[in-house]
Amino acid sequence: MAEHTSSNIEIEAAPADVMAVIADFGRYPDWTAEVKEAEVLAADGQGRAEQVRLVMDTGAIKDDQVLAYTWSGDSKVSWTLVKSQMLRALDGSYVLAEKGKGTEVTYALTVDVKIPMLGMIKRKAEKVIIDRALAGLKKRVESGS
Repeated sequence: MAEHTSSNIEIEAAPADVMAVIADFGRYPDWTAEVKEAEVLAADGQGRAEQVRLVMDTGAIKDDQVLAYTWSGDSKVSWTLVKSQMLRALDGSYVLAEKGKGTEVTYALTVDVKIPMLGMIKRKAEKVIIDRALAGLKKRVESGS
């Protein structure tokens, strides 16, 4: 059964700068340890990814997956699973809100695996993925790399 996990972080940058890093899939392996490869398969008229292939290794789950992305300007991006070897469902989003001179980023994730996995272990894996991604995003954006 799929369960929802979310967390947030404040980043000292404008929402557009944060979203630019999120949209740069080719650089994901540089700041997200779980992403080993990222390849944009299709893009919209503005050059933002509509479908992305990701090779993931979260420790608990190793997978080659394709995700479909939907963009709402610089305030939200959401994704859903197109195909995967290990997952039945994967829905997530980054929601960005201007906060003072920075941006509050909320990352939500819902995962359902094909293999039996204790709910407690799955939630822990989701939390680790989210926390590492947010920390990596913050470091990447604030370093200006």
